[in-house]
Amino acid sequence: MLAMTDVVRAVILGIVEGLTEFLPVSSTGHMILVMPWIGIPDGDPFWNGVFNYFIQSGAILAVVIYFWTRLWRLTFRPPGSAWQDHILTKIFVAMLPAAILGPIMDDFMKAHLMTPAVVAGALIVGGFAIFAIERWGPRATWTDAAMIPLRIAFVIGVLQCLAMIPGTSRSGATIMGALLLGLTPAAAAEFSFFLAIPTLVGASLLSLVKGLDAIEPGQHLVLAVGFIVSFIVAFLVVKMFMRYIQTHRFTVFAGYRVVVGVLVAVLLVFGRYG
Repeated sequence: MLAMTDVVRAVILGIVEGLTEFLPVSSTGHMILVMPWIGIPDGDPFWNGVFNYFIQSGAILAVVIYFWTRLWRLTFRPPGSAWQDHILTKIFVAMLPAAILGPIMDDFMKAHLMTPAVVAGALIVGGFAIFAIERWGPRATWTDAAMIPLRIAFVIGVLQCLAMIPGTSRSGATIMGALLLGLTPAAAAEFSFFLAIPTLVGASLLSLVKGLDAIEPGQHLVLAVGFIVSFIVAFLVVKMFMRYIQTHRFTVFAGYRVVVGVLVAVLLVFGRYG
């Protein structure tokens, strides 16, 4: 456990959030794994609740800015005239499963699933799932995220709910699920990032409303630092990730997940974690 100020902790967690939110490696899982090492106790209402979800807003803002031109064009110049062809309709339909299950599962998840052991298991299982999808997944038929039918958008939204298990990864579940449904890597990532905007905003608002009383005087600076760092790092990561997947596979992320999951499991077995 390291001794450090709250501002330093905010910088570290902002970097972790920005690095992992939109990669298929689980931001929530990494936050759970990192917090014990920087002196944050399990279940701390500010760090595990308000801060953890507030800095997601920085990552969301990064996606909005990065895709602003594309989102603006799709919103006001949709590819079809029918309502079901509009990108906002597809995002809304995809968001519904998490919007319904999220509030129901929120307290249970925080009480029983936010543990390094759960994260380790989910990282390993998710890593092997990525390997399998890369190896045996279907050939892509959808090259544009805005052109997918509503039924595919809805199924991606259902798969997003798997991310309620910490360590699964919201981006991992939606991107790999989209690949299984026939999207190209670029289209899968783009739709995953579009879907992240309302999903993460909703999750952040829910946690903020529940945790406002946990904010003490002076912690507003900590929130601001975490937000800014998360925004900067996430913007750079999204930019590099969208370039990376044009010519590379997701195998490196699968390998990373398995290695980290096994390492955490070993540390837990020998009582050396945290």
